[in-house]
Parts: sequence; C-alpha cells; structure tokens
Amino acid sequence: MTRLWSMLIAGFLLINGLSAYQSTNSPNGPTTDTKQSAQAATGAGDKGGAIYKANCISCHGDKLEGTLGPNLQQVGSRLSKEQIAAKVQNGGGSMPAFKSKLKDADVESLAEWLSIKK
Repeated sequence: MTRLWSMLIAGFLLINGLSAYQSTNSPNGPTTDTKQSAQAATGAGDKGGAIYKANCISCHGDKLEGTLGPNLQQVGSRLSKEQIAAKVQNGGGSMPAFKSKLKDADVESLAEWLSIKK
C-alpha cells in the first residue's frame, strides 16, 4: 500500500516536470521574463523547493529527473501554474491527491516553483 502511494506521488510530480535552469536565446543575456522567473524562484521558490523536497523527491528525484514518477525538469513548459496546482491537489493516474496533506498556500508555492521549470 505504501509503495502504491509512493508511485502515485511520483507520478504527480513527474507530470509537472521541472528544470533547474532556464535557457535564453538572447545574445545580450537573460530577458526580463527570465530575470523575473529567477526572482520568483528565490522568493516563493525557496518555499516551493522545500515543499518539493519534503513531499515529492521520493518519486520524482532530487534533480526532478523522475524515478517512480515522471520527469519534472520542464513541467512549466507543458503545464500552467493552475494545472500543476490542480494535479497536486487532485492527483490522477498513479499520482495521489495532496489536498488533504498540503495546505492551499503550500500547493500554491509548489505550483509556482514548478511552473518556472522550463
């Protein structure tokens, strides 16, 4: 039963995909959007990253590479922040629902952190 829950959690996080770095095609350095994303990653992102480590790492890996669950390294390019939050709250497939385990504010922080992974 515990393994099933672990697999469900991993699936959820993998669906959301993550990336540790964002790339830019600008020859003059990061664009304003990239700078804003970096700023978001250091504010709410610190909390989102901590929530990820406490709840998601066992299925999605410490580098978002996916283990039992899918790779989340680029989840922000596939899903919006709202879609990520809904997936965390409601689960789906092998991903368990976290609405009874995480507070709404924590889901929001996690979704924000994951949504900038492009």
